[in-house]
Amino acid sequence: MFENKESAQLINTAIIKSKEKKINTSYEERLKEACQRPAIKALGVAVAQLAESQKISRDQAAIQLIETVKELETIWSDYVMMEGINILKGILKGQEHTH
Repeated sequence: MFENKESAQLINTAIIKSKEKKINTSYEERLKEACQRPAIKALGVAVAQLAESQKISRDQAAIQLIETVKELETIWSDYVMMEGINILKGILKGQEHTH
């Protein structure tokens, strides 16, 4: 039992360290590249327009835009998941009738 626990701990630590290495070496470059995309400039324009039209700060406008996009992403993720579940249910019901 003790050997297993020690081995598991060693493997888990190695997994975390390997992920940390990958993340640390790539996130800065990925962030730099993402921030240089034209879409960032467009988002800046959208933030300014929302802030002006709603009479809110640019910070508040940026948060509202990001929260709205995240909400849309979550809704679509949930929708796709439910579609997949419904398809699987249909497949399983079809299998029940054939047995």
